[in-house]
Amino acid sequence: MYMRLMKSLIIILLLFVAGYANAQERDSTRADKKQDSTKAVVKPRRTSRSKDQIKPYESVINQNFFSKKGLFTVHQYKDTIYFEIPDSILKRDIMTISRLEKAPAGLKMYAGEELNEKVIQFEKGEDSTIVLRYNLLLNRADTNDVIYKAVERSNYNPVVARFPIQAYSDDSSSSVIDVSDFLGDKNFINDISKSKLSSDINASSLKSARVTSIHAYPINVEISIEKTLNAKGSTPAEPVSLVSHVSFVALPKVPMPQRQFDPRVGYFAESYNEYADHQQQVEKRNIIVRWRLEPKPGDVGKWKRGKLVEPQKPIVIYIDPATPKQWRKYLIMGINDWQVAFEHAGFKNAIYGKEWPVDDTSMHLDDARYSVLHYFPSDVSNAYGPHISDPRSGEIIQTRIGWYHNVMTLLHNWYLVQAAATDPAARHAQFSEALMGQLIRFVSSHEVGHTLGLRHNFGSSSQTPVDSLRSLSYLKAHGHTASIMDYARFNYVAQPEDHIPQKYLFPRIGEYDKWAIEWGYKPSFAKNLDEDKKIVSKWIVQRLANNPRLWFGDGETYKSDSRNLTEDLGDNAMKASTYGIKNLQRILPQLPEWTYVEGGVEKNLQVAYKNVLDQYNRYLGHVLKNIGGFHRTLRADGDTSSVFEVIPAGKQLEAVDFFNKQLFTTPLWLIDPKVSNKVVDPLDESSLTDLQSRGLNSLLDIKRLNTISNNRRRFGNQSLALYDYIQAIHRSIWKDLKGNNIVIDSYARNLQKTYVGALMAVIISKDPEASETDASSLLRADMMSLQKEIKSAILNTSDPMSKIHLEDIQNRISNLLTAKENQ
Repeated sequence: MYMRLMKSLIIILLLFVAGYANAQERDSTRADKKQDSTKAVVKPRRTSRSKDQIKPYESVINQNFFSKKGLFTVHQYKDTIYFEIPDSILKRDIMTISRLEKAPAGLKMYAGEELNEKVIQFEKGEDSTIVLRYNLLLNRADTNDVIYKAVERSNYNPVVARFPIQAYSDDSSSSVIDVSDFLGDKNFINDISKSKLSSDINASSLKSARVTSIHAYPINVEISIEKTLNAKGSTPAEPVSLVSHVSFVALPKVPMPQRQFDPRVGYFAESYNEYADHQQQVEKRNIIVRWRLEPKPGDVGKWKRGKLVEPQKPIVIYIDPATPKQWRKYLIMGINDWQVAFEHAGFKNAIYGKEWPVDDTSMHLDDARYSVLHYFPSDVSNAYGPHISDPRSGEIIQTRIGWYHNVMTLLHNWYLVQAAATDPAARHAQFSEALMGQLIRFVSSHEVGHTLGLRHNFGSSSQTPVDSLRSLSYLKAHGHTASIMDYARFNYVAQPEDHIPQKYLFPRIGEYDKWAIEWGYKPSFAKNLDEDKKIVSKWIVQRLANNPRLWFGDGETYKSDSRNLTEDLGDNAMKASTYGIKNLQRILPQLPEWTYVEGGVEKNLQVAYKNVLDQYNRYLGHVLKNIGGFHRTLRADGDTSSVFEVIPAGKQLEAVDFFNKQLFTTPLWLIDPKVSNKVVDPLDESSLTDLQSRGLNSLLDIKRLNTISNNRRRFGNQSLALYDYIQAIHRSIWKDLKGNNIVIDSYARNLQKTYVGALMAVIISKDPEASETDASSLLRADMMSLQKEIKSAILNTSDPMSKIHLEDIQNRISNLLTAKENQ
């Protein structure tokens, strides 16, 4: 018994000692933690369970779950969804792209259109969490530079969400997180606030969200979500349901080499601020967007020697299986037309179109690995060519071209009013399938150009001499415009007697397009970005010196240059527009016959007539841009040539003469009763008078007058003198005052009243922009001279209405001048 008692005492003593030791160890750990915590500015808030609360993998991902493996694994059981994030993609840049998969009727967006895009990263957080952050990529620096640390501290990326880790994989190489609530919440995945949907749907009214499909692939995960929100402006709120699709796409571990943007070649660009130790100012860096085209490993040597090679990964654009079958081949032709351009960069078969393989169940239209031309059942007359690019490098990841069904209406109207005078195939209410197919091909090529990174080149058409547009030999060699990226539609300059075949009335891939692809996609083999910039800049100088047709006219960010016009042709708007009007005069009387449809009620005639009027007004606008205009041609540093050049005085006076002949000499052909009497809303005498008045007021606008005056001071005698300009307009409007038995028709009387009213508005204005300028003085002098002319003309006027009109004008001028003298 004694021995048993002693053993019990020893056990108790040992337990006490062990407990005391453990207590001391726990106290020591607490002390260490307390000491460490004093080093932190802010103690992290616990947002998750501790490690000992994380469950075994099998108890979380049980046999009820369906699992799909890819970039990361997605597990789903009913409404519960887990992401299993492997350590290998932590801190990896991932692009999320949200699109409409199914769209409600009557809204401004269609299935396939983009909602938003972000760059995100997953990372391990404290307290056993996975953190989801945006990677904004606004400011950057080389990691080898000291300033990198400052940039990193001052560009802390925002946290989007923190997910408690539910379980680890068996080998602890991945973490399981519950994203069920996240996929249903209001966040970037379900954000429509910056899309076109926001005008019709209350973006903050998300009522429910349900995942409808999940697909996982090696570099991407695709998730579809059905959502119900409220429509805007309805009381009570009406529900609207749609299905959006989010793609998680892993961006390349090693970004594609960049190429810096140059404003002399038209590319879209990504931009960011670049910081470096050697700088004396921050660099706003712009990098062009383009596809990653690289030769196959065995072909690198051939490629460097200038031989054509096929790229490792060509650009493939699939045609939406919902596209009407008869148009698919033409859309593919438009895509394949760009193959010749890529040959200038050293690649053959670099791009091609394909029909979507409907029988291949492994492929899905919403898979971000595939580029698709989506066909929209829409009454909108349009098409567009967007792209998604890696903001780190400019590498284009995919494209989703939007093709609206009703674009064919636009194509029909364009071709009818621009080409029917020369192409008999255009003289129909409904074109042949072959002709419409070629029109579709042209638009397809244009939109594909955007998906390759190219911007509009509105100045390209200005590099073609107008008379060359009537030359078959020139058109065969060069086409009517150097770039299909211009808004130069069809050859409206060609006259019937020129006998230009249909093929040469169309735009096509031109010299500029081939050059732009070469400049953007051909490697320089430079050691770094700065060296690359110097090399490709020299390419531009050399090529433009040899071929001015390669000039890029940026009509989107710089609209003042009169060469950067849309819907125009040729290097002289006055000559081109005169030819265009001749063709309109041929077309208009034939419209009743050419728009006839059995059983119709002149609807086609109404549309065609309006398009003729629009085309005529477009020609006036092209010419007006030349008055007071100048050209801007960007030059390389060290080039002594002028950047700004004024339009010569003679050419500006040619524009005034155009208005005299084509507008102020009343274009009665526009109100041909054989046509105007058959349409609902014709151009009548009153609206024609208004058209003339608006044209004259534009010529005499004080801003235009001041621009002409300022250009004279800036550019000297080569620019138009304001006195000469006013005199030219004066002669146009008052030409009827010469001779005997003067008769002034109603159109001319209205123009003359408009002229006097425009001069009075400037003379009596108290705005310094008008009153304190040479324009005011010159117009007052012109009015005094006009007073004398009218006094003499009244004596030679026997027509009662003309005499009353002139006496009225004389009285207005006299009252004005007397009032000015008495001030």
